[in-house]
Amino acid sequence: MDDPRYSIGELSRRTGLTVKAIRFYSDRGIVAPSGRTASGHRRYDVDALARLELVRTLRELGLDLATIRKVVDREAALPDVAEAHMRALEAQIHVLRLRHAVLKAVTRRGSTPEEITLMHDMAKLTEEERRRLIGDFLDATFGGLEHPGFAGVARSMTPELPESPAAEQIDAWVELAELAGDPDFRALMRRLAERHDAGPRRDPIADVRVAVAPALTSGIDPGSPEAARIVAALTARHRPDDLLAWLDIVDDSRRERYLELLAVINGWAAPDSLAPAVRWLSEALRAPDQRCAP
Repeated sequence: MDDPRYSIGELSRRTGLTVKAIRFYSDRGIVAPSGRTASGHRRYDVDALARLELVRTLRELGLDLATIRKVVDREAALPDVAEAHMRALEAQIHVLRLRHAVLKAVTRRGSTPEEITLMHDMAKLTEEERRRLIGDFLDATFGGLEHPGFAGVARSMTPELPESPAAEQIDAWVELAELAGDPDFRALMRRLAERHDAGPRRDPIADVRVAVAPALTSGIDPGSPEAARIVAALTARHRPDDLLAWLDIVDDSRRERYLELLAVINGWAAPDSLAPAVRWLSEALRAPDQRCAP
């Protein structure tokens, strides 16, 4: 029967580890020799071979030496260690995917060093930190207002960056986060919410879309008699001053930009732009004939 004891060289050939690595593990007591030759050379048994193969596997998986020692000495259950390490790897993979997406976005945009720093900082925020940032913005917009529909509106305005975002989603998230932190934009959205919360007035958006869309399609001039009839129908349902006040708020490109970015981040269809209808109606309401309308 062959002598089951192996030299370091034989262990190296069987495990793929270097002689230096085996000696390192041996010196630290992770894989102890079973004996020595008359000349003092270490010899290892089949148990040492099995331990070394396990050590090599665990090291390739990224476990630290202290954890490996606990596993091979059976001080820690391997499934528990594997699960903990799996969670750590999942977190690392998430970070790497975000970094990859940031670099891809930077490559596409040709960003400045300042933009790269901002994009990286925004992209690496944890989910909790992202929710806190958006939560602060939504609270600044709707906080303290009592309209029953605002809770649903706030949910619909919440971005949900996926775990493996595409470069364009990273791009959109960074821009949306900048918007959400802009005091001027917050003030704009607060005015819009307060106007809606102030009383029983009907929100003009649906009426404006229905009334103005045919005018845009037909190319009706905002100062024409046809436009005057459209304005008259709208002002029968909404006071002209209220419409103008509403138009002054919604005719801000940042409001629509937020919704566009939100759609990119959440994987939604791009929203229909209200801007053409807003501009047309604003011009029509301010036309000389319409200004005189009751």
